[in-house]
Amino acid sequence: MGTLKKPAHIAIYLHCLFNGGIERVMLNLTRNFVARGVKVDLVLNFPGNLFLWDFPPSVRIINLEAEKILTRVPKLVRYLRQEQPTALMSANHFANEVALLSKHFAGLPTRVVVSEHTHLSQEVGNSSPLTFKHWSPLTARLFYPWADGIVAVSQGVAEDVATITGLAAERIQVINNPIEIDEIIEKGKEPLDHPWFNSPELPVILGVGRLEKQKNFPNLINAFAKVRQVRSARLMILGEGSEREQLEYLIRELGLENDVAMPGFVRNPFAYMAQSTVFVLSSSWEGRPVVLGEVMALGTPIVSTNCKSGPYELLDGGKYGELVPVDDTEALAQGILKVLSGQTKPADPAWLAQFNLEGTAQKYLDIMGITDCGFRSAVPVK
Repeated sequence: MGTLKKPAHIAIYLHCLFNGGIERVMLNLTRNFVARGVKVDLVLNFPGNLFLWDFPPSVRIINLEAEKILTRVPKLVRYLRQEQPTALMSANHFANEVALLSKHFAGLPTRVVVSEHTHLSQEVGNSSPLTFKHWSPLTARLFYPWADGIVAVSQGVAEDVATITGLAAERIQVINNPIEIDEIIEKGKEPLDHPWFNSPELPVILGVGRLEKQKNFPNLINAFAKVRQVRSARLMILGEGSEREQLEYLIRELGLENDVAMPGFVRNPFAYMAQSTVFVLSSSWEGRPVVLGEVMALGTPIVSTNCKSGPYELLDGGKYGELVPVDDTEALAQGILKVLSGQTKPADPAWLAQFNLEGTAQKYLDIMGITDCGFRSAVPVK
C-alpha cells in the first residue's frame, strides 16, 4: 500500500494586513490555492487589520509578533525551520528582503518567490533618505538575485525592477493582479446605509486607498473643488492613513465640509464603487492598482492619473477610462466633468478576462515550482 503524499505547503509572508490592494490579491490567491488542496499559512509580522479580511478557515494565521524590525529575520527563520514549507511567497518591501535573508539563514530548500507591487524608482524619489523606503532600490539590488522567482504586477514595474537590480528581464515574470469578478459583482449589489446614495440628482465621486502621500488625495480634493464650481456633486474617500488630519484641514480650508466624506475603513468597498457615479484614482505612482480592475468589473466610469505604472496598461492606453497627467488638478477636474456629462468608456468583457483568478493562480504555482498540489476543486473557498 503506497504512502499518502503530503499536500504542497505555501507560506505567504506579509508585513501585516492593512486595507490595500496587496491584501486583496493575496486573499484571492489564497482562496484558490486552498481550493486546489494546498496547505496555506499566512505569516505576518503582526496582524494589523485582520478583521477586515475573510481568509478561509483552513488558513493558519501565523503572528510572528515581530513589530520590531530586528526581530523579523530570526523569527521568520524559526518559522521556516519548524514548518519547512514547500514555498515562501512574499509581497513588497521590506517583506521581500526579510524573506530572502531568512531563507539564507534557515539553510532550507524552500523556494522563495518575491512579488513587487509598486514602482520602486518613483517611490524612492518621493521618500526621505532617513526612511528605510528610500533605500529599497539598493536592498533590491543586493537581495533580489537570491530569489528563486521574481514577480512584477505590471510591465512597467518589471522594467523598473530590471533597471534597479541589473537582472535580466527574463528573470522577472509579469503576472496580473487577479480579481474575483463574480464575487465583486455580487458584493456590489449589497445595499448601502448612507444618505448620499439615496440622492441620484447629486453624483458621488469616489476615491479609495490609504491616506498616504502616494495616493495624492490633496490633488483629488482640489480637483473636486473645481468641479463644484461648475456643478453640484459630492466626494467620498474610503481608507485610513497618516495624512487624515492634513486632508481634513484642506477640506475645511476649501469650505467643502458638507460635500466631502472620509468614513475610513469599510468591509465592503464594492457596494460604494458600484453605486458611485465616477471612480477617481489620483495617485502619484502605483504598481498595478487592483482597484481599477475591480471598478471596471463593476462598470463604474474611471478617471485616473497616468502615473508610473499600471493605469496606462490596465485602461488600455485610455480606451477604458480617462487618463490625465499626474499632479494636474485642472486636467483631473476636467476628466471628472467629462464623465459626469455622460462621456464614459465601459470595459470590454474580453479585456476583463486578463484578471481571471484561475489562470493567475496557476502562474504563481508554476513559479513556486508546485506542479502537483492534490487538486480538488477550482471553486473559490469562501
